[in-house]
Amino acid sequence: MLQPVQLGRHTITPLLLAPMAGISDAPFRALCRQFGAGLTFAEMITADQSLWHTTKSQLRLPRVDEPRPRAVQIAGSDPDQLAAAAQAQVALGADLLDINMGCPAKKVCRKAAGSALLRDEVLVGQILRAVVGAVKIPVTLKYRTGWSAKLKNAVTIARIAEQEGIAALTLHGRTREDRFKGEAEHETLAEVVQAVRLPVFANGDLNTPEKAAQVLADTGAAGIMLGRPALGQPWIFAQMRAHLMQTPLPPPPPGESLLQLICDHLKALRETYGVFIGLRVARKHCGWYFDQLGRGHLKSAFNRLDCPEAQEAYLRQFLLTTEEST
Repeated sequence: MLQPVQLGRHTITPLLLAPMAGISDAPFRALCRQFGAGLTFAEMITADQSLWHTTKSQLRLPRVDEPRPRAVQIAGSDPDQLAAAAQAQVALGADLLDINMGCPAKKVCRKAAGSALLRDEVLVGQILRAVVGAVKIPVTLKYRTGWSAKLKNAVTIARIAEQEGIAALTLHGRTREDRFKGEAEHETLAEVVQAVRLPVFANGDLNTPEKAAQVLADTGAAGIMLGRPALGQPWIFAQMRAHLMQTPLPPPPPGESLLQLICDHLKALRETYGVFIGLRVARKHCGWYFDQLGRGHLKSAFNRLDCPEAQEAYLRQFLLTTEEST
């Protein structure tokens, strides 16, 4: 059973959408909330405010018309810079703030940010202390089990986080060395849950309601954060909620409902990015829809379409063909 989680003054359903650069934009967040995500994080943004003036960075911020709580993730390695960025995000309307210590990307780790920070526990403490002390909203931490198999320090980091006033943790069940290879492990998550009194969310390869339920039962985690499993199937949040609440599992949207959902998603992307960029962002999202529907071979032709009408006509033809063949 799912139990609500209290983060500051906000009570949330503990089904979270992960912050994903280039993916968890405003249209996708809205779609996941529609299907029951209790908290949706905006895309990771650098703590370097000199880079926030770009259109790309501006689009990564939560919009003032989004429902609350609005959650933001920041990345960096300088405690003072991160603290200043946190204050700036609060001024822009953030209700919850997450610190990234989980990103395995080379361009992030080269700057000693993301999961690279896990190698320096003293700096981790300094960062958490600085950010928590700079704002009055809840601050959470998303991190990995460690830098490598030889340096797994998730429990130590969790205890540091609790000591410095972090409100909740999300643990991805891989080291930085693992990147996204192999299967995520959740044994370390169980150790972290036992070590601290904070809410701890599970993350990593929770791609079915049954698996999510098993991990929660095995670890005692407070909830789950979904990243890649939500791509092309935002309705997974509704399915996860139903399974965890022991109610009938809703099927994916059928036929015309699915067509309308995807077309509305594409329209929202064009409204957010403009037609030129929106069409291109639509290609990757539709690629994930195709993959989830077992029609990945249709991506190549779709990616050559260069106008909204052509994209929607292609989708209609594809979905009607699928409907007739089932």
